[in-house]
Amino acid sequence: MAMKIIGTGAALPEKVLTNGDLEKIVDTTDQWIRERTGIVERRIADETTATSDLAADALVKACQQANVKPAELDAIIVATSTPDTIYPATACWVQKKLGLRGMVAFDVSAGCSGFLFALEIAVNLVRADARKRIGVIGAEVMSKVVNWKDRATCVLFGDGAGAAILAGSTGKAECGAESDPKQIQNPKSKIQNPFESGPLASNWGSDGNLAPLLYQPAGGTRVPFSEQVLHDMSHTVHMEGNAVFKHAVRTMGDAAVRAMKDAGIGDTQVKLVIPHQANMRIMEAVRVRVGYPKEKQFEIIQKYGNMSAATIPVALDEARRAGRIQDGDIILMTAFGTGFTWAASVWRW
Repeated sequence: MAMKIIGTGAALPEKVLTNGDLEKIVDTTDQWIRERTGIVERRIADETTATSDLAADALVKACQQANVKPAELDAIIVATSTPDTIYPATACWVQKKLGLRGMVAFDVSAGCSGFLFALEIAVNLVRADARKRIGVIGAEVMSKVVNWKDRATCVLFGDGAGAAILAGSTGKAECGAESDPKQIQNPKSKIQNPFESGPLASNWGSDGNLAPLLYQPAGGTRVPFSEQVLHDMSHTVHMEGNAVFKHAVRTMGDAAVRAMKDAGIGDTQVKLVIPHQANMRIMEAVRVRVGYPKEKQFEIIQKYGNMSAATIPVALDEARRAGRIQDGDIILMTAFGTGFTWAASVWRW
């Protein structure tokens, strides 16, 4: 069934933390970070900013671009690993912040793959009822869950949020027009009906056996918070970098290849690739594994670092605003995250 992402938005904290700033905090250098990650700077939320604050801001911007009021949404799905609270869901805090009620609101926890997991759920909600409009958000405040004394992890992460509004072929379309193709045709569009757009194929999966390679050991019911947890910093991100690197490259690459195969396309037909922005070396290894040229890869990691579930929706918004995505273009998104989880999605814009 045809559907379309009718709006995108992003929210980023004002504070910029450069590699030079990190040199004053931990034993590292700008050169070391650039060479191993490709990151130059990242955004850091202030003490009063929670994940829901960034998520709500991104959602409002996406709704404005789609000409849809937040109250008109049928669902809000937030993908995050850094929720405001264990319960209720961060999506409910987004509702509270925006004064919304009624629509279903829930979180998805799939690490850096979270936005694509949430998007897959939204796609199936729209397939069940083409009248629905779904707000899909990836939002993280990673700066509040990293150990700022651990140079192997603290240099990687940044904060931010991105959102997309998904609508079915009988929902409200671009610029507030209804779904009648005569009302929503764009003379510059490569396709006569914008609702010929939508997901072509996807691939997603998980392997919980590898969970201890990338996780927060404490703070849940397995290891409740305590003075010992605080002393050990076991409530922060723990990662076995080499193992994560190998699995990320393999699963992101394989998921992308399988999604393209199921969509019946080759890499030459893909106009733009938006990989999870975890590490430039991972992104390059995935690119080589899948086989698409460098110029097709959209990169924001140098500016924002790894924003976990927020990286793909923020990149999607920036690519759209930069004119890198036009109606009719085929785009590929692929991600890997804690769990381990992985996902890839092929869309015609």
